Amino acid sequence: MTAKNRWSRHPAEILRPGEDFSLSDVDARATPGWQGDKRQGKEFARARGALLSELQERLFAQGRAGGKRSVLLVVQGMDTSGKGGVVRHVIGMVDPQGVVLRAFGRPTDEELSHHYLWRVRKALPTGGQIGVFDRSHYEDVLVPRVQGLIEPDVWEKRYAEINRFEREVVESGTTLLKVGLVISRREQGLRLAERLQRFDKHWKFDPADVDARTRWDDYQQAYADVFARTSTDVAPWYVVPADRKWYARLAVTELLTRALIDLDLSWPKPRWKVETQQRRLAETMEPDAVAEARASEKAVRKKLEQDERAFAAAVAEARH
Repeated sequence: MTAKNRWSRHPAEILRPGEDFSLSDVDARATPGWQGDKRQGKEFARARGALLSELQERLFAQGRAGGKRSVLLVVQGMDTSGKGGVVRHVIGMVDPQGVVLRAFGRPTDEELSHHYLWRVRKALPTGGQIGVFDRSHYEDVLVPRVQGLIEPDVWEKRYAEINRFEREVVESGTTLLKVGLVISRREQGLRLAERLQRFDKHWKFDPADVDARTRWDDYQQAYADVFARTSTDVAPWYVVPADRKWYARLAVTELLTRALIDLDLSWPKPRWKVETQQRRLAETMEPDAVAEARASEKAVRKKLEQDERAFAAAVAEARH
């Protein structure tokens, strides 16, 4: 049974901040655009995973054939907002060999000796890959600003630097998908409390997370400025309410699927002739195995035709 698409509008349309966007107006428990419940949302996300997986395989195949296009998913948010969950539940639905994950923590001494974008450039995906940044270069206009580690005139310049950098990334052939996960102060407190209650989650707890809560308003203002000053036509932000984990994962699944669909991916054409390689292969096989392979050819082609029609239908449905 096919899971029903219950999006009233695509999240790419409703989660992108407009000119009148205000972070303080975002209801972190809301589920914008989704007209179903939690169970239906999780079912649809799982069903969408099949399309997401094939799209990623096509992207990876093109990269193996010399294609230069790639996708970079940037996941940014306060501690416990669900960044790791997005990686596990969304990216976990695709082939890991085509994924490059980078989690940006506190800069090392070597990284501090370079421009703050140096470590980011090194982690960019190459052709055929989906890159995932768990935190990102935006840490450099968030944490240092709130903690007073650099002067305002330094972090002020970084917004324009980041915009120029992201334009270069996009112009090089990378689709940039930026997701800001918005969690409420109450929900974050509850999630941190659970980590302290569970010994199997103590490794995820950092006392600095409590320190950050004392500067909640400062961080909210810093995030608001990020969304206002770095959401551009070539690299827009999508601000996702994240108190309901299932909704955040569902929305990111849909956003990533749309980003891959927009690449209009097809299977790459080989540089060699199929018939020639079939003949060469047959010369290395036993006669009965050759006969078996030839007997199955018609069925294989029929199945491929069916799969291509199903893929085209799934893409068409996902576009609307």
